[in-house]
Amino acid sequence: MKRRAVLVGIGRTAYSRESGRSTLAMAAEACRAALDDAGLSAAAVDGIANFQVMDSVMGASVAHAVGIDELAWNLDLVGGGNFATSVVANTAMAIEAGACEAALVFRSLNGRSGRRFGRADGAVRVSGENQFAAPHGYLTPPQWMAMWAREHQSKYGSSCEDLGRIAVTQREHAKANGNALARRALDLEGYLAGRWINEPLRVYDCAFECDGAVALLLTTHERARDLRQLPVRLLGHAESTGHGGSWVSWPTFTSMYSAHAAPRLWARTGLGPDDVDVACMYDCFTYTVMVTLEEFGFCERGGVGRFFAEGRATYGGDVVVNPHGGLLSEGYIHGLNHHYEAALQLRGQAGSRQVRDAMIALVTAGAGPYGGAIIYSREA
Repeated sequence: MKRRAVLVGIGRTAYSRESGRSTLAMAAEACRAALDDAGLSAAAVDGIANFQVMDSVMGASVAHAVGIDELAWNLDLVGGGNFATSVVANTAMAIEAGACEAALVFRSLNGRSGRRFGRADGAVRVSGENQFAAPHGYLTPPQWMAMWAREHQSKYGSSCEDLGRIAVTQREHAKANGNALARRALDLEGYLAGRWINEPLRVYDCAFECDGAVALLLTTHERARDLRQLPVRLLGHAESTGHGGSWVSWPTFTSMYSAHAAPRLWARTGLGPDDVDVACMYDCFTYTVMVTLEEFGFCERGGVGRFFAEGRATYGGDVVVNPHGGLLSEGYIHGLNHHYEAALQLRGQAGSRQVRDAMIALVTAGAGPYGGAIIYSREA
């Protein structure tokens, strides 16, 4: 009980389309904000973790920048949004195992003004399975996701309008979030008028690329008793990685990692979708929200469009999905901003977008055959 890991601090920078800053400067700012939020000094922190795709900064550099001279535990993960829950879960396990006493987790990127995931400059050299897709120009996430969404439409009868209702609902949530980059009103007509990216995906189906950083601070339950904020408990975590991590070939594109991770998570926590008040679903694209909501059991296959159209994914419904606007409207901080929002909601500090009596939050990360999820709860 004393070593149980809890989330005690959250920090962020402003989100922008051109920060004019280094990823080190933004990471340090977010980490200092998380420390200040918790009321803990940098001298008390002996662990740090992050994930990146060769677009950020190493943890040791950030630790030094905020005044941590020596680390007992350091984790630098190289990978995408599938690590947005794994990096937090690994940090919690390190604390509970005694590898460190308090640890910062951060993600910092210039995702709009710097390295953009859907852009390639100069010669493109690929290896592995992508060498077979490269001659056809089939190399970027929206292309893959469009192929998956098309199969879902063929198999389950989902439509572009169903995807649009996800984008429209999340944009409505973002309107109450002063930190969100995309707050202009969006209705279904406006969504359908959006330009194609890769059919059946339009511009509003894609995450809003931006610059910024988010940091979380975790420590032991015993240490948390003396800190500033109500601690947020990590009730459980589950992951799944299959089919060699391929993004272009597995049995059916209508299913994702969530087909395996979801039952594991519910079994480990004794909870189910009916217990969740806030669902921060990884939304690099609307299609990710569609499939993971199905596979976590919030609605039946092919039923996500109705789920959103009937108001079941917003305030007053079954669960509030991405109350901050998500990666689609708040900004693409690679999924770590979902944890920030979950903590804010469970602490009752989300202001006008506060989910009433929020006690349980689900955060998911990843797409395709690999990803994970965490269940958080408000400390009683």
